[in-house]
Formats: sequence, structure tokens, C-alpha cells
Amino acid sequence: MRKSWSCSWICPLEVIVQISKLFFSSKEKMAPSSPPARNMACARQGRLRQRYEGCYRLVSGCIPYMIKDVGENNSSMQDDHVLDRLQVLMISTPKRRDLIFPKGGWEDDESIEEAACREAFEEAGVKGVISGTPLGEWIFKSKSKQNSCGLEGACKGFMFALQATELLESWPEQTTHGRKWVPVEEAYGLCRYDWIREALDKLKEQLMFAGDDLSSSQSMELSAPESSASLYMVMPAVAEGAVALC
Repeated sequence: MRKSWSCSWICPLEVIVQISKLFFSSKEKMAPSSPPARNMACARQGRLRQRYEGCYRLVSGCIPYMIKDVGENNSSMQDDHVLDRLQVLMISTPKRRDLIFPKGGWEDDESIEEAACREAFEEAGVKGVISGTPLGEWIFKSKSKQNSCGLEGACKGFMFALQATELLESWPEQTTHGRKWVPVEEAYGLCRYDWIREALDKLKEQLMFAGDDLSSSQSMELSAPESSASLYMVMPAVAEGAVALC
């Protein structure tokens, strides 16, 4: 009798357990699955594909720029020269107060223009139309070898003008590089090196050369003090500049 009495309780309990398992398993199947994590593009690391020319590490970079839109109601600025409304996008680096432009190693699986655009995306989160002609080429020292003599840390850098068309809200190196739109004349005082100031001069020369060929197109929504307009430019021939090594 004792054995049959215990069985009479166990059997209903087993049924309840089985029903519970079926209920919760069906609930799990019905629950919507979480969306897959979006893969954020990462900046390239290392120098396995780095290009060299003799003792020089080859570097490619750009000066992202826009022409500030004065708006229809601001008639006082309508006739200003395009350089008066020229702004450039500069980036910060850790433990430094001055600003620079996006640049980095030119690698063997990309063109020099592609390298400049990649650096602009990775370091500044900006996309745009790059000119087919460099602003020039410069010889300089890498940041870590500024105080060394000879050719240690020597780089040959090519800089391009990049017409900004899109400013991203997030980018691969945003934790180490902030960004800021500044008027071109203000940029001279923020630059770290003389050769970067020379590149700014070349950018202004290209814009002046284009003259009336510069035409505003549709307004772009950029993270700037005001909305901006993109440009189409006809580039002149390149004049080279150089900075001597110690």
C-alpha cells in the first residue's frame, strides 16, 4: 500500500514537469532572437604591407576641406572670395595640444589616393572626393624620431585635397583622434610642422587656380558650424616642397 501511494504522487509530478519543459521550450522558440552585432570597421595595424622608397617610409594623407555656406539671407558674404569661407578638418592626437591632418603609411595593396582616403576615414571619420593630383611631397621625420639625426625615422609624405561630402558619427580611431572644423587661416597657427603649413598653401593655390570653375553643388549635412556645400575642382600641376632632415 505504501508503495502504490508514493507512485500515485510521483506520476502526476512527472506530468507537471514534462508540461513545464514543453511550455518554456516553446516560449524560447517564440522569443525574437537578438540582432547580430554590427562589425565596426577597424583601423589597419602594423607595417607588414608598408611601402618604402630607399630609406624613406612612404606616407599618404589629405587635407579635408569644405566651403562654408553663407546662406541666401547673408548677402554681405555672397561676393566674398571662396578662400574667405574655406574651412579644413583637423584632428587631435593624445598628449599633444596642436592639431594635424589625417595621414599614415601607404601600403602595397592600395593606390596612394586610396591610402589617403583610408586614413581620412580611420582617423577623422570623413569621406569625400579626393583630387587626382597631390598637393606636393615632403620629407619629414616620424613623430617618435623627431630628435634623432640622420635618416632614422625618415618619411616621404604625399598630401592631397579631399572635398568632404560625409562626416560620420563614429569612426575607427575616435578614441584617440578628436576632430574640428577650423577656418584655413586659423589652421596655420594650430599646425605642428612647417611642412603642413606648406601643404595648406598648396591647397589655397589649387583653389585660387580653379577660380570661377569652383561651383557649389547640393548642400551637404556635415558636422560643422553651418551647413556646407561640396565642390568640384580642376587641379593644376603639382609644385613640390621639402623640409630638410637634421
